[in-house]
Amino acid sequence: MEDPIKLTSYSHGAGCGCKISPQILDKIIHTDEKIIWKDLLVGNESKDDAAAFDWQNGEAVISTTDFFMPIVDDPFHFGKIAATNAISDVYAMGGTPLLAIAILGWPIDKLAPEVAKEVVKGGRAACLEAGIPLAGGHSIDSPEPIFGLAVTGKVKKEHLKQNNTASPNCTLYLTKPLGVGILTTAQKRNIIESKDLEMAIQQMEGLNKIGAVLGGLDYVKALTDVTGFGLFGHLIEMCDGSGISAEVNPLNFPKLPNIDFYLEKECFPGGTKRNLASYEHRIENGLDEKLKYIGADPQTSGGLLIAIENSKTQEFESLMQTENQVIFKIGQTIEQKEKAIYFK
Repeated sequence: MEDPIKLTSYSHGAGCGCKISPQILDKIIHTDEKIIWKDLLVGNESKDDAAAFDWQNGEAVISTTDFFMPIVDDPFHFGKIAATNAISDVYAMGGTPLLAIAILGWPIDKLAPEVAKEVVKGGRAACLEAGIPLAGGHSIDSPEPIFGLAVTGKVKKEHLKQNNTASPNCTLYLTKPLGVGILTTAQKRNIIESKDLEMAIQQMEGLNKIGAVLGGLDYVKALTDVTGFGLFGHLIEMCDGSGISAEVNPLNFPKLPNIDFYLEKECFPGGTKRNLASYEHRIENGLDEKLKYIGADPQTSGGLLIAIENSKTQEFESLMQTENQVIFKIGQTIEQKEKAIYFK
């Protein structure tokens, strides 16, 4: 019997841990050109999850793309996770996805086309769960396997959510536990327990559909998803864009099972160190090393980070219970101070 394919052995990185560090990315996308597009509601300037364009009918079109190298060994699950991750950017803007097209890079001299077919099948399954067609795509011969989607969505203009519109005195919530990067690194080193890997896969394949509900709530002041820059990185983007700071309790960070065990084995991805090198100076000193690694852990298909008006937290929590949506309270926003993130 043939040995099962181990896709992660064909790539140097994994999932959203492949992302270029925030520090380097800033150099790449920086431009002194000042071109104003009057109908472009959200572009590069806010480091948001997707672009938004005014459709002149009370709605905005949302456009996004996301792709990466294998985060798990199984081709079907890799495809489904990559697709789920890409679709999440539409939900993170408060929108509803409409359709997707695939992005596939494949080392045709190393991996059979039948394996790629399973990857695309997984992507199609995620699209089906989101209620959208996988309507086409583009493929290239590449040294390492790559898969993802370009996704188009829509949202009422008044429901469009952004990552730079928070204010002081908001409560911060997460919708998924942290630690995906740690567990998938343990997988790459062949030391992960099967039950822990199954839990990570199940979480990564979970669509952030609640984002479309959050779009209709006025008291949701800011919204983003937590991916390759980790919780700290995406919270810093929210703080900087909004002109505020945040105070969080690391002991309240939700974690996937057995994270501490894998941290003791030093199973943190390279993206964690790249993240910390980019923004550790923006974080209050003195945080325990393990908690620091959890906060900077690159998340693939991570949860939503939500800023809620303090006066509406009870209403919000009741609604989330009605929607069967798990949420975790991690801190609050405060007036802007020297650092972006403080601990309590």
